[in-house]
Amino acid sequence: MGRLLRLLSIDELPQLWNVLRGDMSLVGPRPLLMQYLERYSAEEMRRHQVKPGMTGWAQVNGRNATSWQERFALDVWYVENWRLALDVRILVRTLRTVLAGEGVARGGHVSMPEFLGSERNKS
Repeated sequence: MGRLLRLLSIDELPQLWNVLRGDMSLVGPRPLLMQYLERYSAEEMRRHQVKPGMTGWAQVNGRNATSWQERFALDVWYVENWRLALDVRILVRTLRTVLAGEGVARGGHVSMPEFLGSERNKS
């Protein structure tokens, strides 16, 4: 049952409450764990210039099948190129991605492996 809920992204529906409260947007970079904040590079931190969203550019361009580096690059691209037409495009593509069940899991993980920091941040 849990696998089906995750495959169809039904487990994401409680986030609608956060959208209705104004804490989140329908579209924007997906919120990540607070423990990751100190691991971001300055460039990756730019993803926080917009409200987090239930879906985003990274989700419709690979979802959890992308690497952390790719995901952050897509999030920053979204911040730099935001417009209403892009949000509409993302919402349409999200519907298709969810219905097709694409990119839900990544290499043996339920979602994504832990973000340990970008290679640029490591000494």
